[in-house]
Amino acid sequence: MRLVIARCSVDYVGRLNAHLPLAPRLIMIKADGSVSVHADDRAYKPLNWMNPPCTLREEPGEDGAVATWTVTHSKSGERLILTITEFLHDSTHELGVDPGLQKDGVEAHLQELLAKNITTLGEGWTLIRREYPTAIGPVDILCRDADNMTVAVEIKRRGEIDGVEQLTRYLELLNRDPLLAPVRGVFAAQEIKPQARVLAADRGIDCVTLDYDALRGIKHEDTLF
Repeated sequence: MRLVIARCSVDYVGRLNAHLPLAPRLIMIKADGSVSVHADDRAYKPLNWMNPPCTLREEPGEDGAVATWTVTHSKSGERLILTITEFLHDSTHELGVDPGLQKDGVEAHLQELLAKNITTLGEGWTLIRREYPTAIGPVDILCRDADNMTVAVEIKRRGEIDGVEQLTRYLELLNRDPLLAPVRGVFAAQEIKPQARVLAADRGIDCVTLDYDALRGIKHEDTLF
C-alpha cells in the first residue's frame, strides 16, 4: 500500500463530474489497484475514489503543480485527476495477505464452549456429541439430561423464530429414532427475541440465555459505575 499526503485538487470525470478544491489530503493506493482520497474526517469514507480495475499514470504538473495523477477505470473510462502542488509524505508498505476478520462469540465458539461446559444446562447433564448428523443437517449438540432423556440443543448468537423452526424440524426427525426417543429441545442463544420464546414455549422447547464470558470462565467484578 502506498500512502501519500499531498496538497492537491481532485476532479472526477465520468457520468457525474465532481471537483474538490486545493487542500491537504491523504491518497491511498492499494495493491488491488484502487485509489481513494481522504480528508481528516468522515471516518473511513473517502472524499472520492476509483475502484479496480484501473490504472494510475503519474506525469509532471503544469501551472505551478508538481505532478498530475490520472486514474482511469479500465472498463468505464471514468477518470480521477489529482493535481498535486506539494508532497508532504510518500511511503510504501507491504501488508501481505490479510487473515480476515475473526469474530468473537460466533455460533461455532458458543457450541464448542457449551459442549465443554454442558452442565451449564443442568447438573448431571452429559454430552453425546457435537454436530450430530441428521438427514436435514447436523444438530449443534446432542446430550442427555440428569434423567437420561435425550436433548437436542440448537445454538444461535441471536435467537429468532427461524432458529426455533429449525430445532422443531430436528426434533421431528430425532424422535423417529427409537434409540433416541423421546427427544426434547433446548434453544440456546446469547439473546432470544420475545417472539421466539413464545413459539418455543408453544412447541415445548426450553429457552436458555448463554453468557459467553461465563462460558469462557471470565468473571466480572461488581462495580458501582
